[in-house]
Amino acid sequence: MTGPAVNSPPKPEREAVSSDRPFPKAGLAGYWELTKPRLSLLSVITALVGYLAARPETFFPVLHVFVGTSLAAGGAAVLNQWMERATDARMSRTRDRPIPAGTVTPGRALGFGLMLSVAGVGHLGYWLNGPAAGLALLTIVTYVVFYTPLKSRSGRSLEVGAVSGALPPLIGWAAAEGGVSGLGWILFGILFFWQMPHFLAIAWLYRDDYASVNFPMLTVVDVSGDRAARYSLICSALLAGVTLLPFFLGWTGWFFLAAAVAGGGGFLWTAIRFLQSAERTKGARQLFYASILHLPLILGALVIDRLFFGN
Repeated sequence: MTGPAVNSPPKPEREAVSSDRPFPKAGLAGYWELTKPRLSLLSVITALVGYLAARPETFFPVLHVFVGTSLAAGGAAVLNQWMERATDARMSRTRDRPIPAGTVTPGRALGFGLMLSVAGVGHLGYWLNGPAAGLALLTIVTYVVFYTPLKSRSGRSLEVGAVSGALPPLIGWAAAEGGVSGLGWILFGILFFWQMPHFLAIAWLYRDDYASVNFPMLTVVDVSGDRAARYSLICSALLAGVTLLPFFLGWTGWFFLAAAVAGGGGFLWTAIRFLQSAERTKGARQLFYASILHLPLILGALVIDRLFFGN
């Protein structure tokens, strides 16, 4: 339900699993891996941030936000891998995933993904409200129906995937309020613009993998990396601006402003480093790790400010 998670170094080449090769019996580990737990956790955390930042009257429903979003995020991840099983088998960073590795059959993966998705949306609708369930369904549809097939056809898949990744905070916000107000949409904007440099840094580091399956990423279309670096800098600047809005619109106080200025400034600096062609790969790694630090800093500061400083 969001952009790529932390990646492992490319693995050695090995033969992809053929369609007529018998599949071993899948264990629980294979199904767990299908849910992309690290990536799904990001969706769950941002949904919880949305719920807490809305300052709900009671905190008990946060359990249902956690369960429902976990199921929906896991289901979307499974369906994504089911759809990309052919290209996953050809890429070094993905060929050991359960379907191409042969630990889970495609049919079982499809059934598992559908079951989790229905359970997640149903849980949110039954225990919380319709808007939260509807946003979870929209997240799954955007990620699976639009983003996944678009990856092999257009570079605009980046923005579509970012929309999907930015929707989970709205699930939490809707769970708390029954709808989404201004600060909730600012959270959406923060997640949207954060994903651009985060993903483009990964796309540069794994550009050979994406080129091997003809994914038209910016880092594949423009092998110099200049366009990806410029776009990363622009989105980092927009992210810094959007992150300041909660303070200037009166929703947060000085605690959040300090975190926003420090985090935004550091993130912009790494985006500038990525723009320097002489150190592009080093800059991409710095930008990636900065993105991993930036998001919890901003979201954590927002929740703390909203809950304990009372703006």
